[in-house]
Amino acid sequence: MIQIGELIDDRYRVTRVLGEGGMAMVYEAKDIITRKTVAIKIIKDEVMKNPMNLTRFEREARACAALDHQNIVRVINLGTYQGKPYMANEFIKGQTLRDVLDNRTRYPFLEACDVMFQLCGAVAHAHSHLVIHRDIKPQNVYMMADGTVKLGDFGIATFENSSRVTKSEVIVGSVHYMAPEISQGKPASFQSDIYSLGITFFEVITGRVPFDNATPIAVALAHVKEKFPSPRKFLPTTPKAIEKIIMKACRKNPADRYRNVGEMQRDIRHIIENPKLIKPRRSLASKIFGFATED
Repeated sequence: MIQIGELIDDRYRVTRVLGEGGMAMVYEAKDIITRKTVAIKIIKDEVMKNPMNLTRFEREARACAALDHQNIVRVINLGTYQGKPYMANEFIKGQTLRDVLDNRTRYPFLEACDVMFQLCGAVAHAHSHLVIHRDIKPQNVYMMADGTVKLGDFGIATFENSSRVTKSEVIVGSVHYMAPEISQGKPASFQSDIYSLGITFFEVITGRVPFDNATPIAVALAHVKEKFPSPRKFLPTTPKAIEKIIMKACRKNPADRYRNVGEMQRDIRHIIENPKLIKPRRSLASKIFGFATED
């Protein structure tokens, strides 16, 4: 266990613990060379006992270091400390999307589209570098004060280590956003990331996830077997243009989803550029009596 005040790799002075994931501990540290604050993610001792985990962490660290996008938390440096690989990441000041949703429940439609447009940009960039995130959810999305959205926590294979560490937290925290094919033991793909984006969009506009059963296993089974609900079930005013995007991203069969994230992003851009698509249509009766109706 790294101690507060410890100097990692003769460069990063640890100031506090930021969090713990399935594979790694995350610390806040001060770069004594640049004087900037960074987040150090270092693999856990118990996780290193499995050579496959070590190989995966190192491979994914290199892949993430290759990503350079305004909507992705930047990897600043890679190194090894006491025989354990680590990543020095951009330190994010701000709330996660989870924090914001817990506070305000949901976003207005146009704001939601802006959040998802940026998030799709991050994922599209990652996919262009053959990096599959595998754990897209509000907890891993960071909201900057200037409105910038940043996707973080790339390459943390939480489920592969869930039997060893924080099992209940890892499963409950991710299964709500997990594509049905993943629950069936199939490998992650670009389309499984698209499914997670769709679930995130669903939650951003409705304030809830589509399946929220009593146990993680029940949630996973619901994603596999139950009909995916329209967001209109929970928020009847959901515009059809947004409903269409979510339902396409979250189809059971990966082949029926968007072929790539760029297509999903283009559909969201179309709404942003044509905001009338998310305004309720007003019938003659609604104009007379003062209420709005949806298509």
